[in-house]
Amino acid sequence: MKSPQRSPTNPGSVRSRFTQVFLQSLLRIRKHNPTSLSSSSASSRREFLKRCHRVKVAADVSMARAVGTRRAWSRAMLWRVRNDARRHLLLRGRCSKSSSRERSPGKKRRKKKKRRRDDEEHGFGHAEKLQKLVPGGKAMDFSSLLDETAHYIKCLVTQVKVMRSIADFYSL
Repeated sequence: MKSPQRSPTNPGSVRSRFTQVFLQSLLRIRKHNPTSLSSSSASSRREFLKRCHRVKVAADVSMARAVGTRRAWSRAMLWRVRNDARRHLLLRGRCSKSSSRERSPGKKRRKKKKRRRDDEEHGFGHAEKLQKLVPGGKAMDFSSLLDETAHYIKCLVTQVKVMRSIADFYSL
């Protein structure tokens, strides 16, 4: 017996759960940070970039929440967003307390190691690239990485479709 195919109108589908959570997040962003007309172009650009970042984070969190904790990439994405928010709060607290301190130059970049040609012929070089692209990919073995990558790509496609339909709806 075939299982019923999930359609966008199915309330249990990832697409409908993502849409609902994402629209709620967008409403929260709009409520807490209403658009303002500022005179300075630099400050308006900065506000625009902050707003874009908030929408991106809301889309990522909504997608991860729609999938739930059954996927490693969604758990890793939610963990990363939560820790980024904590780190941001800590840094903001430090900067306001001591404005006279100089900022640290940041992390130094490591030199990339030269890979052996044999590894690239067998596809292991590509696995390293996938590990960097998929949230939580560095902790996965190869078969899990491929499975999580396939699911992550499917969810990204769904995310793009939903965001496109929202943009089309409001551009009329």
